[in-house]
Amino acid sequence: MTKDKKHQLIPRGFDLYPYEFGSPQQSGAMTVVPLFGLDQNDKFTSPLSGLKLSRVTGYGSVELANPASAQTEPGKEGLAIVPLHIGYIQDQAQNHALCRSAFIAVGQHLMFSDACCVQQSQGGYLEEQQQWFFILPLPLRFAALQLRGKESYSKLWNDISLLNQQFGLQQRGHLEQIITRQRAYLTQYQSRFELLNGQTGALFFIQDKLVGVEIAPSVAYFRELWMPLVCFCYGVAAMYVEQMRLKDKAPQPIPFAAHTLTQLRQHLHQSRLEKQEQVRYGLAQTPVETFNVQEEERFCDFRLKTALGKNFAGQFVEESGQVVYASLFAKPEYLSQAG
Repeated sequence: MTKDKKHQLIPRGFDLYPYEFGSPQQSGAMTVVPLFGLDQNDKFTSPLSGLKLSRVTGYGSVELANPASAQTEPGKEGLAIVPLHIGYIQDQAQNHALCRSAFIAVGQHLMFSDACCVQQSQGGYLEEQQQWFFILPLPLRFAALQLRGKESYSKLWNDISLLNQQFGLQQRGHLEQIITRQRAYLTQYQSRFELLNGQTGALFFIQDKLVGVEIAPSVAYFRELWMPLVCFCYGVAAMYVEQMRLKDKAPQPIPFAAHTLTQLRQHLHQSRLEKQEQVRYGLAQTPVETFNVQEEERFCDFRLKTALGKNFAGQFVEESGQVVYASLFAKPEYLSQAG
């Protein structure tokens, strides 16, 4: 790992000049702004259909494979950029999540010896029909990023325990207490928010505060990453805020006072304008930071880098200075201000 010079990065989008913004979508405490950029489906394999969990050797060691070849269908034959903080639910083995992103070339396998176990004991195993992959909940992501390179399967248990405690659950290192037992609630976000044609990324807001920037290298890549992001990563943070609102008996949204279809359209139009203004204000209030950027890995012209700032952190991939993948998220102290 080599140190790069300090970069002046704006967490509300790095250099988002090539991207177009869609209309904001809101449900409860979460707002999502779609991003549309260059679709490089011919260069990269997608994380669900192309990237495979090949084996787990003991605790804390996970091997991923990019088995694509020139004969596979489009979208599955390119370089694999492992999504930051991807986790796998598997039958008859403890569930793990990764602390970092990485490159995996076509036909190659890569062992992550610094993965973290997200089940503290065998009692947390999931049933076979519940297998899927997720992205670590937003409140855990900075802790996981800091632990990249450290080989200790139990290293995230304390942070998981504290997160469970915040939700009023048993204080132990079992992440499935949230992402499995609350799955029915969390997966509602997939239907509340619409993944649009041509979408390659999104800005995520909690309580009108920017908390995440997610950019994928292709439409197919983001399509497969969408549900784990909106449901299990940012959905967990939104769910917590919404539960606190109910506990505190916060005022609920007031239905439109419309009696005709024309009036309803007028109310909807005005509501969208107000939401756009809230998003603009939220972006304007997002602090501009100086990030310490470290190069972690290279593959041909691609550079994987870690960005650490006062309020945001994450990893991103550049090709000739242009961002092709990014996962930048709010750190815990800044995130707490959104609650």
